[in-house]
Amino acid sequence: MHNPESYISMLQLSRHPEGGWFRETYRAELLVEVPWATEKRSASTSIYYLLESGDFSSFHRIRSDESWHFYDGSAVEIYWFDGAGELCQVLLGKNVTSGEVVQCVVPAGCWFAARVKDPGTFSLVGCTVAPGFDFSDFELADRDELIKSYPEKEELIFSLTRKFQLSNQ
Repeated sequence: MHNPESYISMLQLSRHPEGGWFRETYRAELLVEVPWATEKRSASTSIYYLLESGDFSSFHRIRSDESWHFYDGSAVEIYWFDGAGELCQVLLGKNVTSGEVVQCVVPAGCWFAARVKDPGTFSLVGCTVAPGFDFSDFELADRDELIKSYPEKEELIFSLTRKFQLSNQ
């Protein structure tokens, strides 16, 4: 049985600005044009992503669809606001008989966040982004602005945003 520390070491993970630990594992050589930038993007990118309970992936958005794949540990709660402003929630995990899914897609441009469901545990997942991830397409949510947009979800937004930015340790 692996623990977070062993995965962080074995997979050579680094801190991610949104929270958690990551390492890019794939970047397509094929470059594609995107309507929002003058520079081309890789067609696809993939990362390992590890979250421990007590930490979270802070609300953020990117300009591409992001597919999440479950690998190990306990389930991850993924939240996003869809194009109509409705809150969507998926439980990413291995217990499909209890409604968990092993894969889900967060649509491009949606504010989304994630956290480990069970205290004292961790989750190891993979995230695939197409067109490929580029930090210039990444935006961390401003807590106050997001609460203004979705005041009925203030408690959730408060719990999944930070007033400071994490360093990349």
